[in-house]
Amino acid sequence: MDIDLIVESISALAHGIFLTLSVTLLSLVVSFILSVPLSLLRASSNRALSASVLVYTYVFRGTPLLVQLFLVYYGLSQLTVVRQSIFWPLLREPFWCALAAFSLNSTAYTTEVFRAGILAVPRGIIEAAQALGLSRLMQIRLIIFPLAFRMVLPSYANEVIGMVKASSLASTVTLLEITGLARRMVSETFAPYEVFLAAGLLYLLLNFIVSAFFRTLERHLAHSPNSNSRNIRAGPKSSKLWRLRQAIDKRAHKKPGDQPSIRSL
Repeated sequence: MDIDLIVESISALAHGIFLTLSVTLLSLVVSFILSVPLSLLRASSNRALSASVLVYTYVFRGTPLLVQLFLVYYGLSQLTVVRQSIFWPLLREPFWCALAAFSLNSTAYTTEVFRAGILAVPRGIIEAAQALGLSRLMQIRLIIFPLAFRMVLPSYANEVIGMVKASSLASTVTLLEITGLARRMVSETFAPYEVFLAAGLLYLLLNFIVSAFFRTLERHLAHSPNSNSRNIRAGPKSSKLWRLRQAIDKRAHKKPGDQPSIRSL
């Protein structure tokens, strides 16, 4: 094993970190925005709405991400309606195809993660919010989703870590992120062991940073039980709503061992 080559490979592959983070972070932002309303529909008592979202999540969770990426990158270009649409300037570029495939896949997983958190919110808390006269939108914004997100944070962290690793598939559609650069270096140096070991170390470093970030976020949420109360506007319901938030925070921290902490890498 050539240690000097590993060090040299890490330095060269570091140039692909920006592209890796770009496609990963953009995919996570898009999936988060889409999964919030979809998770509410998935948790809805309306069977038609819930079933329609279930079909989407089942298909994207039940098929390989690599197949989905190939269908977007190679398949959409075969459709005349796509080539003649306003989206073609984007979909003919590998970066946007990878972003679309990763976003759709991550949305399916994140939707089910958030749905589990929404269904885990105690019914008594929702009834208390209804008794205060809060609209459904206010219940979701102030009560349901903040508490659900706190409960599923470890699961969501695992999804983020999974997306960082899955970003390596972007190399199959000619993107020169970390894995793409590694494949090119292997063809030049004929040293796959050292080069891919260097790539693995970079992914390990990225996931260590992600894991540390979510552990810090967990501790911050655990030690700031009244953070959401500061966002409640003053009014006739403010004191009751503040007490309700106090009860929610006590309920959320009553059994801190119920939710597993993020596994150290």
